[in-house]
Amino acid sequence: MSLELPRGQCVLLALCLSILLLQNNTLLAKNTGLIFISNEKSSDITILDLKGEFVRSIPTCARPRGMHFSKDRLQFYVGCADDSTIAVYETSTQKIVKRIRNVEEPETFDLHPDGVHLYVSNEEDAAASVLNINTGELVAEYDTGEEPEGVLFTRDGKLVFVASEAANLVHVIDTVKGAVIKDILVDTRPRRFALTPDEKELWVSAELAGVVNIIDVETLKLVGDIAFLPTGMRKEEVTPVDVLITRDGTRGYVALGRANHVAVVDVKSRKVIKYVLVGKRSWGLALNKDESKLYIANGLSDDISILDTASLTVKKSVPVGTVPYGILIDDH
Repeated sequence: MSLELPRGQCVLLALCLSILLLQNNTLLAKNTGLIFISNEKSSDITILDLKGEFVRSIPTCARPRGMHFSKDRLQFYVGCADDSTIAVYETSTQKIVKRIRNVEEPETFDLHPDGVHLYVSNEEDAAASVLNINTGELVAEYDTGEEPEGVLFTRDGKLVFVASEAANLVHVIDTVKGAVIKDILVDTRPRRFALTPDEKELWVSAELAGVVNIIDVETLKLVGDIAFLPTGMRKEEVTPVDVLITRDGTRGYVALGRANHVAVVDVKSRKVIKYVLVGKRSWGLALNKDESKLYIANGLSDDISILDTASLTVKKSVPVGTVPYGILIDDH
């Protein structure tokens, strides 16, 4: 005996099932509970769960470095330096969606708050390019000093900062005017940025100077610095790269590169609270959503350190690919 529902009920049932599936897929895509690590030398992405357990590894483009989520987090972008490509992946499945080619030597990038325009540092081109991430079109390009790297927007998207490693400059781009409005001289080899939550201070890691420079965002002037020197380390071994500031603005974390430590900094006093020993050449940093764990990419020991931020101790080290660079955490 066959059971047939009236046409109207069939349509309603199909609609309800579609909505349910869409909701489930959306939830899965927006919070997979996965960690993605780009590995420069093995040209792959290691995928871990939030406990640091290995899930799988996927091959990607040549020399993957910077990564960034799309505005809705349904996709993530990978800068492929040796392929001059931005690879776009679906977050939930980690399948390649498209490749934006002819992006000269992309290193790192930041996404404009409009969710459309990706500002990319082009290392070998001494430029910052602007891509429409939806169409792949190059819509603007700004001259920078040699070897640009770090890129960071203010929340309103009106300013974007670009670090030039070789020129020791921070370029300030006014996105409304479409122009570089200031070049700020900082210490040797600036790499990455962090803004305090009130956006009054911009922190800039200066790798070869062993310091973080602090820029007043209103005046765009250098107003201070923080020097680092873990016990037993020589000054030339302290090479800070990535820097993060917590959402409440109380604590900063700085990866100290070849010093094999992460510095924990009190933001208000600009004093180091503690140096935490991690893997070799600590490089990239990422905090999970509740900021209870800090994940550190160690480029010369080919692993990830997982630091408990309450006790300031490393709870786990996880092998990944060769020369890990960037970390993305999908737990929002």
